[in-house]
Amino acid sequence: MLMKHIAKKRFGQNFLTDQSIITSLIDAINPKPDEIIVEIGPGLGALTKPLLAKINHLNVIEIDRDIVSWMQNEYQKPAYAHNIIDVHNIDALKFEFKTLGNPIRVVGNLPYNISTPILFHLLENLACITDMHFMLQKEVVERMVAEPSTPEYGRLSVMLQYYLQMEYLITVPPESFEPAPKVESAFVRCVPHATTPYVAKDVSLFSKIVLAAFGQRRKTIRNTLKDFLNDHDFIALNLDSQLRAENLSTQQFVSISNYVSTQK
Repeated sequence: MLMKHIAKKRFGQNFLTDQSIITSLIDAINPKPDEIIVEIGPGLGALTKPLLAKINHLNVIEIDRDIVSWMQNEYQKPAYAHNIIDVHNIDALKFEFKTLGNPIRVVGNLPYNISTPILFHLLENLACITDMHFMLQKEVVERMVAEPSTPEYGRLSVMLQYYLQMEYLITVPPESFEPAPKVESAFVRCVPHATTPYVAKDVSLFSKIVLAAFGQRRKTIRNTLKDFLNDHDFIALNLDSQLRAENLSTQQFVSISNYVSTQK
């Protein structure tokens, strides 16, 4: 029996209810019994219950105390007697994923209002993460996997692609949720690079350069990166200063960052 729960806007709650979509997501995740899996935003169990049917131990992160209270009741039932579920009543942005062990897999229907901060928080925990599967706003997933010189390509694309290989898996319509969001959703797979293709010598500097470049994306990089590069530097980098940030690949941003780091 489903809990009668009114979705809370402040937590960005939209509960997945389409069983065929749920089956497709579980198939994409392909959980194995002994894996350490953590689910962000378990809600009313759309992914939690089928995950528990396939694995021995599940960690869930849920900020809503009402749902936590329901979960502590629901998962004490005989049907779940052979499974262990640890409920962490905490904001995912404050959770230290490395405390769960190594390696871990992360899944979830992320709250759309804070999905980007959660993704960046997870980047700080990649050392212990094998892969991640998330439901997100379709527009966000399109930005994550976007290629240079496309409208969707931006800071999020560059920063995530530096760390991750990503695959757009499934488009999910609004009617698959209760309440239905005003936007389409998508399911994405994110796998940390086994070996980083292009290594930034100073990741903090790399991040600052990417942020500056996309800060005014209609301007050329001659203007947006003037605090980092002069005309001579563009020549040394063999880089057209009239390009815009969206025209540069992750590799090019790494090259700029590494060049600037040597000029200090």
